[in-house]
Amino acid sequence: MGRATVRELAARGYDVGVLARGAEGLRATADDVRRSGGRCVTVVVDVADAAAVDDAARQVADELGPIVVWVNNAFVGTLAWFWDSPEEEFRRVTEVTYLGQVNGMRTALKHMRPRDRGSIVNVSSALAHRSIPLQAAYCGAKHAIVGATDAIRTELKAEGSRVGLSLITLPGVDTPQFSWNLNRMPRRPAPVPPLITSEVAARAIVDVAERPRRQTWVGLGTVMTVLGGRFAPWFMDAYLARTGVESQQTDRPTHRGHGNLYEPSDEHQDAGAHGDFGDQARDRDPVSAVGLLATRLRARLAQRA
Repeated sequence: MGRATVRELAARGYDVGVLARGAEGLRATADDVRRSGGRCVTVVVDVADAAAVDDAARQVADELGPIVVWVNNAFVGTLAWFWDSPEEEFRRVTEVTYLGQVNGMRTALKHMRPRDRGSIVNVSSALAHRSIPLQAAYCGAKHAIVGATDAIRTELKAEGSRVGLSLITLPGVDTPQFSWNLNRMPRRPAPVPPLITSEVAARAIVDVAERPRRQTWVGLGTVMTVLGGRFAPWFMDAYLARTGVESQQTDRPTHRGHGNLYEPSDEHQDAGAHGDFGDQARDRDPVSAVGLLATRLRARLAQRA
């Protein structure tokens, strides 16, 4: 998803700084930007390290100029029963998926608040509103991102800041993550349908970056998941208890090892922007399209007023 977002930013004329752990993925991403005519700075960094994120942002700003958009997207995940998840693995998911976005917000605000300008987008998930089995660490981290984002956005409003802080809520996306996640289940991980492509997510992320708004839903899966959790949580508990374990596994044998939990999976090869479930992923989304149209209409009405 980050890869597709970089391509979308470059296509719209942005120079791009990319922070990630995988050297080969970074190299290929920089090539994408340069083919679009833009400049790209890549930095190998673990976003769980707050000081390293600060240093990386300074490097990007020194080489490309002031940071006007910041997208927080990094995460790691596991597929396991909670009681089979060692404390250190649960902590690692939290440090990257939650604190990684907190570190990104803190660093971005250091660059944006003094200029009173900029747009931060936190990439969230429908699972931030309705948790599912086998992903307690990831769901907890995504819930925490919503809480932190709401608090920080309110603080920005309290000081009259013009820095935008947006949250974008996504459904299942066809990305390489399902080959990377640590897996303690008997079969390979799979996303819960209905799915969207990485490009649908990327277009929505960049639209939100350019027109900040409090929260944006993408995909019919998000609508069903969030509203189901909001209005019928008892039903969702029962439904997910019955279907949620099987629906997150394919019929193929599992892969072993720690996935990308501690080391990048794309350190020596470029995984690109897509996973193994492209035949199930939709490349259009009426939900985010309607949201974007409503935002544009509100902006035009505000200008006329």
